[in-house]
Amino acid sequence: MSSNTGSTLLALVTGAAIGAGIGILFAPDKGEETRKKISKEARKAQKDLEKRYQKTSSELSAKAHEAKISFDEKLADTLSTMSFKADDILVALEQKLEDLRVKNAKLQKKAVEEKAEAKLAEATN
Repeated sequence: MSSNTGSTLLALVTGAAIGAGIGILFAPDKGEETRKKISKEARKAQKDLEKRYQKTSSELSAKAHEAKISFDEKLADTLSTMSFKADDILVALEQKLEDLRVKNAKLQKKAVEEKAEAKLAEATN
């Protein structure tokens, strides 16, 4: 979009300069006077173009800076959110691991008891 704006701006300034030059050429003045007018109009168009270029360049730089700041803020927010979510996931996984350890301990205890009962039953038979 900025490329289109710059191209349009350049076309307008160029058209204005050409139009002013043609108008001066058809004016009923002496050659020296016409050359002075053309030179004056060319300098004026050049200054106008430079001012517009500087303004457009400044605006684009400001917008790029604002976009970078906005991106950095959004990135920081996203990373912060992801960090909290990662912590929540780790807490949930640790809880599941602890639950599995408790179940495993119960199963091992039950297996030991069953073996002991089996040996006791075998010994009494």
